[in-house]
Amino acid sequence: MRLGLYITRRLLMLAPVLVGVSIFCFLLIRVLPGDPILSIVPETATQEDIDRTRAQYGLDRPLVEQYGAYMAGVVRGDFGDSIQTNRAVVDQIAERLPRTLELVVLGFLLALVMAIVLGLFAALHAGRVGDHIARVGALVANSLPEFWLGLVLILVFFAALGIAPGPTGRISTGIDFEVVTGSLIIDSILTGNMPALVSALHHLMLPVLTLGVIVVAPMMRSVRASALQVMQSESYRCAAAHGLRPKTLLFGYLLRETMVRVPTLAALVLGNLIGGSVLVEFVFSWQGFGQWALRGLLLRDYPVIQAYVLVTASFYVVAFLVADVVQAALDPRIKV
Repeated sequence: MRLGLYITRRLLMLAPVLVGVSIFCFLLIRVLPGDPILSIVPETATQEDIDRTRAQYGLDRPLVEQYGAYMAGVVRGDFGDSIQTNRAVVDQIAERLPRTLELVVLGFLLALVMAIVLGLFAALHAGRVGDHIARVGALVANSLPEFWLGLVLILVFFAALGIAPGPTGRISTGIDFEVVTGSLIIDSILTGNMPALVSALHHLMLPVLTLGVIVVAPMMRSVRASALQVMQSESYRCAAAHGLRPKTLLFGYLLRETMVRVPTLAALVLGNLIGGSVLVEFVFSWQGFGQWALRGLLLRDYPVIQAYVLVTASFYVVAFLVADVVQAALDPRIKV
């Protein structure tokens, strides 16, 4: 009951956060140089044509009136129409977002597993060769630009070894599939389409590896530092002094105590992945949410930019909510 009230209270806090974010984004993109109307009218358009097109999208009205109309639409689930494509933004989100979520969630899970394994390994071998190799490897991975790492992986695993598909999107050509949720993995499982499932997993291999390697370092360092602190605690040292088996020490004491501090950082990493996967999407021709938003930003497509910021901010809030709940579940001392 208490957990339900806590989640409800946090979800109610989502509204003022999103209103603040929407106001800031709405004003910021309108003071930036560039006019979206000039990008869609022909070069021979007269001033009357430009004014008529501007009025068509409601951009000739006062800012307060524009914002009020926009938020009234958002409440109804209508993010407006794209200035560039004239398509409903909500339809484009439904088309693009599952592609990015599929990529980001798998990349995040891969990074989380690697961070836990490497972090615990480094802590258990602190000061030894394995610890130094894990720390230096994580530092190097964190220093690599994601687009460069993606290109290197394509060069090695596609061009040289031939064991990965080329950067041609999410599925091989010639494979039919039925769109249900927008996620190829989920849709192929729901429809029992094994060729599509195998092809989708094959195409996810390199972009997921790219994202996982790039973000593993901060989580791995956090796991290592937390594990070292647990190993120096009185409870852990007492358990070790009583001769408990290493397996019991690892899973009964070290792992759970170490994981208490991971959820908050993991939520931050997940939020960054949703907003920062755009370069990986470009490298692998993913046609995802970030790629769509970047194109909208370059063309000053106001409805696209505003929708992207609102959706990303919502994910941040929900991710931190889940992190707080998981952290409370791992540590009984934390009250929600």
